[in-house]
Amino acid sequence: MKLEDAIILRIEQLCIEKKMTKYDLSLKSGVPQSTLTSIKKKRSASAKIITLYNICEGFDISLDQFFSSPLFDRTTLEE
Repeated sequence: MKLEDAIILRIEQLCIEKKMTKYDLSLKSGVPQSTLTSIKKKRSASAKIITLYNICEGFDISLDQFFSSPLFDRTTLEE
């Protein structure tokens, strides 16, 4: 799995876990819905670290908690 796919899946997992819609996440994180959609649809080459940081703030978790998912296991990620 590519890193961008793992990031998309992790955001979707956290939305389900926290019972948040993308709209809720946008409001809490300050990240525009259009940016969240661009990440999901892979319109940008990669999400900026500040965007991921703000998304984590919206979920009320740290970057460490975001990346502690098995989705980011180095043995399964592709370049």
